[in-house]
Amino acid sequence: MPKVKTKSSAKKRFKLTGSGKIRRKHAYKSHILTKKTTKQKRNLTQMGMVHESDEGRVKAMLRI
Repeated sequence: MPKVKTKSSAKKRFKLTGSGKIRRKHAYKSHILTKKTTKQKRNLTQMGMVHESDEGRVKAMLRI
């Protein structure tokens, strides 16, 4: 049997933490930044966690 490959898109977007949770970046930080407040842009810069209801799907894409 060949090895099972991970999804390249998921590999670039998600990172596993030491405790087993999955980190992600926030959306809406790439363009049209003039109408967003400084506070909103600053908060979008920080990393977030994948919700526990979505963790199974992300782990399936990462083959964890």
